[in-house]
Amino acid sequence: MAGSAIAAGVVAAAAVLVVGLAAAGGAAAESQRVASVADAAALAAADAVSGAVVGDPCVLADEVAAAGGVSVESCIVEGLIATVSVHSEYGGLPVAAAARAGPPPR
Repeated sequence: MAGSAIAAGVVAAAAVLVVGLAAAGGAAAESQRVASVADAAALAAADAVSGAVVGDPCVLADEVAAAGGVSVESCIVEGLIATVSVHSEYGGLPVAAAARAGPPPR
C-alpha cells in the first residue's frame, strides 16, 4: 500500500508540473503574438506617416491591433517614426508589447 501512495504522489506531482509548463508555454506564445501585432500596428502607422497608404496613422494602428485581438495603449508619431504600445490579457494577467517603425537610420 505504501508503494501505491508514492506512485499516486508522483503522478499528481507530474500532473501539476505538466499543467504549469502548459500555462507557461501558453503565456510565452501569447507574448510573442502580442509583440507581432505591435510590430504590424507600428508598420501600418509608419506607412501612413510616409504616405505609402492613406489614413490617420494611429487609426490604422488601432485597426490592425483590433484585427489582432489586442488594444492600443499609445500611438506616438514623431516625424516619420511611429511607436505603438499594445496590450492584451492571458489568463487574467496583462500582456503588453511596444514596437517602433519608420525609415532606417542614416
